Amino acid sequence: VQLQASGGGLVQAGGSLRLSCAASGRTFSSSAMGWFRQGPGKEREFVAGISGNGGSTNYADSVKGRFTISRDNAKNTVYLQLNSLKPEDTAVYYCAASGRFRSFGWSGRENYDYWGQGTQVTVSS
Repeated sequence: VQLQASGGGLVQAGGSLRLSCAASGRTFSSSAMGWFRQGPGKEREFVAGISGNGGSTNYADSVKGRFTISRDNAKNTVYLQLNSLKPEDTAVYYCAASGRFRSFGWSGRENYDYWGQGTQVTVSS
């Protein structure tokens, strides 16, 4: 499975971005997908997850109500809409696919088997 993340950039606090992650090499709808992020000097952390059919989503408390994960299985793409951005959201954002789970986007990194290269999101104050 290959994952290609895009859509990052520089935005002012309060602004919005939409990240995309295009997948290839596997039946996309059979994989739960997740977004993680890694800020400067921090561990990689869970942001959001989505089930294979898109019917179930899961969010970190820090982004609930501001970020929205979605997917388009016809396009083999998962999205992360980032609204009301804060400087503390600055990080490299990674998408990930599970080779084992379909029904829920779990928060643990160990549940994901394939990772994209990351896209930088920088939020200025």
